[in-house]
Amino acid sequence: MTDRPDLGADPNAARHLARNLVSLRHARGLTQGGLAKAAAIPRSTVATLESGAGNPSLTVLVKVAAALAVPIDELLASPRASVRRWAANEVASRVKGRGVTIRALVPEPVRDETTEVMEFAPSAVMAGTPHLPGTREFFTCLDGRVALMVAGERYELDAGDVLAFPGNLAHSYQNLDPGRGARGVSLVVYAKAGV
Repeated sequence: MTDRPDLGADPNAARHLARNLVSLRHARGLTQGGLAKAAAIPRSTVATLESGAGNPSLTVLVKVAAALAVPIDELLASPRASVRRWAANEVASRVKGRGVTIRALVPEPVRDETTEVMEFAPSAVMAGTPHLPGTREFFTCLDGRVALMVAGERYELDAGDVLAFPGNLAHSYQNLDPGRGARGVSLVVYAKAGV
């Protein structure tokens, strides 16, 4: 089995890699030699990748991504439009717990975090998902009153209140009003792997 990604699956992948690599290297003020040294690969490999002629191994992609402090998918990403509008029905939502609808606040991936709008039906209850140690969660109550249980301790939030807590602790959410809905924003900043 080979560890080479199939850049042929997208005929433009090598071109995207070349463009992104040059752009990221320049943004960090690195020469080809400086990037090669930081990634522990030959300078000629960087030159080949930047020419669009390379077919790098997964190992090379991992080293280059680490040296530039970006995920591999950012190296291979196709260009994004500078401006994009999503209609409300184009943004995915899901129901979790009893009566909580969750939808992404930002429909494009954001590195190392998730931001979601949470809409609570009257008296809705939802268990949170514990994450790796080092993850930090923030909940901002936008409308109504929401109680959060974090590691057995209860916190009641009114509109405008914010609660921050370690994301690895057991936690849950509850709309305190049996007669009307509540809304909030959840931001999860994920722990860095190996940190």
